[in-house]
Amino acid sequence: MPLRAADILFKDRAVGTLIETASGGTRFSYAADWAEDIACCLSVTRREHEWAQGLHPFFQHLGPEGWLREQQARVAHVVEEDDLGLLLRYGADCIGAVSVKPPKGSEPPTAITEATASPGRTVSGIQKKLLVSRAGPKKPFQPAAADGIAPYIAKFNSERIATLVRNEALSLRWSAIVLGAREVNEFTLAFIPVIDEQALVLKRFDRGPNGEKLRLEDCAQILCKPRGQDYAGKYDAGYEDVAAIINRHSARPAIDLARFFRRLIVFALIGNCDAHLKNFSLLETSTGLRLSPAYDILNTAFYDGFDQTLALSINGRKVHLDTIDGDLFRDFGREIGLPDRAIEQIFADLRRQTKKAASVIRLPDAEGFDGFVTRYAEIVSNACLRILGA
Repeated sequence: MPLRAADILFKDRAVGTLIETASGGTRFSYAADWAEDIACCLSVTRREHEWAQGLHPFFQHLGPEGWLREQQARVAHVVEEDDLGLLLRYGADCIGAVSVKPPKGSEPPTAITEATASPGRTVSGIQKKLLVSRAGPKKPFQPAAADGIAPYIAKFNSERIATLVRNEALSLRWSAIVLGAREVNEFTLAFIPVIDEQALVLKRFDRGPNGEKLRLEDCAQILCKPRGQDYAGKYDAGYEDVAAIINRHSARPAIDLARFFRRLIVFALIGNCDAHLKNFSLLETSTGLRLSPAYDILNTAFYDGFDQTLALSINGRKVHLDTIDGDLFRDFGREIGLPDRAIEQIFADLRRQTKKAASVIRLPDAEGFDGFVTRYAEIVSNACLRILGA
């Protein structure tokens, strides 16, 4: 099989090439006239960035996972394990500002017409999801076509778990009160006719008002963590590593470290044990790279059989959700450089805000004591008592 190549674009401008190497790896090379970093791990001071085996992790993490990966591979007749092959077919519109396209002048691939495969576009994540758009505020959401903007991501329930959409919507609503609305991904609930299902529809914060692409990199990309077998690479780190990324790359590190610390406590309060490297990103803003709004917030403790250990290590060890208390977070805050006064101010603020958010998880009149909200609220209330003392 001949070695393949791809053109790499940044905000739709050609910046370099990605090629397979004879040894089984890949090499990204900047164009001679390009002078700007396109990623934290791809410094332009080095003109070439080689990865010994497989696709370079920065590009690998642009690709799909789970349901969408299966769908895209089937429709495009690409082997599901072929990371580069999938990006050559679907990488024209990825999350963030980087695009992957077949080399200019190469024979164009057969057009993808199946709407649920997101022709020409892709998004990472295990959960069943699609890029969607709509013609107007009162128009239904539809799978995004190959051309035009795709400003929303629709996330669906899985065949195994029928409450994922309800769970994440409730988690986002509660977190928006506790953290502040601007700290959390904007969302709505909507029926997607083509899929014939209810979805959680998230507004993409990596796109500007007119669809312009903004740089966005998750921490698995920044740390160059290979995806690994069963997508385990995104769990191979500690929350201290995320803090180090913020310290090194954020335009406002002190502010973003406090935001990250506050967010991590909220994830524990809500029972979110799956906050891995891909759930923390740096986003381009007018002042430089900043910690992005929170996204992928789910009360995983709600589900029997799910791992109740935090996704990444904290204070150098893996921690079970039920053993987390305020002292663990205080130690972590000091470890990442937060002053004691700032730590205690964050705890006091979270105690106030969780009381304000209590109405969001109040037991509905029509629900029994073994219902969804009852179980959800019990997890959150116990965590607030254990971690915040409130």
